[in-house]
Amino acid sequence: MRIFNIIVLVAVLAITSCSDSQKAGDKKNNTETGEKENRVSPAETATATIGENIVTINYGSPRVKDRTIWGELVPYNEVWRAGANEATTISFTQDVMINGQLLKKDTYAFFAIPTATDWTIIFNLDEKQWGAFKYNETDDALRFTVTPVMTDAFAENLTFNVSPNA
Repeated sequence: MRIFNIIVLVAVLAITSCSDSQKAGDKKNNTETGEKENRVSPAETATATIGENIVTINYGSPRVKDRTIWGELVPYNEVWRAGANEATTISFTQDVMINGQLLKKDTYAFFAIPTATDWTIIFNLDEKQWGAFKYNETDDALRFTVTPVMTDAFAENLTFNVSPNA
């Protein structure tokens, strides 16, 4: 088993540029039909090999769109799907130690409970759910608390980064 630390597996917001000539208002939101390629919050994947462990995060990437995110769009003290659309998932091809706790190789729903000062990170066994609407704490495989590091850099969309150098 390769042991590695996940320092902050919350969102690493990357600055991206939008060169799409289509107006955001012209895009059809097809979340109900399952057409992931046409969603307002497109499906994204972040993956990296850390040692021999392949770590993959699948998520819907929401946009800021001039909204206040923390504490408003994403309320404090409530379970958040850590993305948009389906629950964000994280997969490990080998067992991992996170915050001193063993997490078996598998695919998990990845949730967070943000507050103004710290976040609870959750790996949940029910990875096939829409959002966090049917989230059940009894299905949690692992929970731990992190202190987020905020930045002044603006990012329009949510981006996860999996890196062996975290």
